[in-house]
Amino acid sequence: MKLRQMAVAFLFNKNQDVLFLQKKLNNSFLPGLLVPIGGHIEKEEMSDPNKACQREIEEETGLVDTDINNLMLRYVVLRIKGYSEIRIQYVYFGNVLDVYKVTESEEGQLCWKNLNEVLSDNVTETTKEVVNHYDEIGQFSDQVYVGTMKSDDGTPEITWAILEDWDRPIK
Repeated sequence: MKLRQMAVAFLFNKNQDVLFLQKKLNNSFLPGLLVPIGGHIEKEEMSDPNKACQREIEEETGLVDTDINNLMLRYVVLRIKGYSEIRIQYVYFGNVLDVYKVTESEEGQLCWKNLNEVLSDNVTETTKEVVNHYDEIGQFSDQVYVGTMKSDDGTPEITWAILEDWDRPIK
């Protein structure tokens, strides 16, 4: 079984819209989908998903770490894909400090979206579940949540728990 690790970011502007990437239809990974900024963790970044997230943000948007405030890990999502791959996704949330003009990247078109709009767009089930949890619980908490994707009746959903040490929550 292989592991695929990814780091993504939900980056808010001052209007509380989030920066997303509309992937090109000919992209090899998630073609045509609307995705948060991010991507695969490189071999040398395996122990530092934050570094991978910042690299992906810069590659896809041109934003550097000084353009972003409060980039924090908020979710870790686990799922199995076809019983041959375990996917681990580290999900960060942060704020873009100034007005950022969206452009086209190598992988697709950048666009600002209201989180509620995203649910009706062509997004992954993982994105839908993270957005729903953030809207209902996550935005009111500074906890890190861990979720496992499951599908008991054919409808994908994530079971969430607070990621905490044996004797105290992680802050």
